[in-house]
Amino acid sequence: MKPEKDTYRLLGVDPGTNILGYAIVEVKQKKLQLLDMGVIYLKKMEDHQDKLQHIFERLQSIIEIYQPREMAIEAPFYGKNPQSMLKLGRAQGVAIAAAITKGVRITEYSPKKIKQSVTGNGNAAKEQVAAMLSNILDFKIDDYYLDATDALATAVCHFYQSGSILSGKKRYNDWSSFLKDHPGRAK
Repeated sequence: MKPEKDTYRLLGVDPGTNILGYAIVEVKQKKLQLLDMGVIYLKKMEDHQDKLQHIFERLQSIIEIYQPREMAIEAPFYGKNPQSMLKLGRAQGVAIAAAITKGVRITEYSPKKIKQSVTGNGNAAKEQVAAMLSNILDFKIDDYYLDATDALATAVCHFYQSGSILSGKKRYNDWSSFLKDHPGRAK
């Protein structure tokens, strides 16, 4: 299913070695619409390499189905357990490799940046993020989807941060260009 030329699809990913969340959003006429979201459960797999292979294959399948132009992925945050961080970094790397091999551009965001972008509070709780996403996308997020809300928030963050024409924001290379479009902002 190829998207129409006037649409823009984003894949959001919250990497994990036990649960990996994903979400596909479509931008059409500067509006976001949720197409799909879900989780890939990996807890029952004992071998770490099997988990990584499953992540790679499932994400490639999702990319083939929805044809996103870009993938936004949550960056691992500093943790106390180095072994957990290493495994999480591997899951993130495999997710990135799955997208790169399909020609999908990657952008990485910190968890704090994602929460800040979606809720205005970089320390928001998962439930606050889910409630705000429900309002933004007019979609009720029940407990079943709670593990995928970080992935959805990552995609929404990328939409807000991308500065693309479709997000309604314009990028400026310098201060004078900004002032040219906003003369009343200079004092």
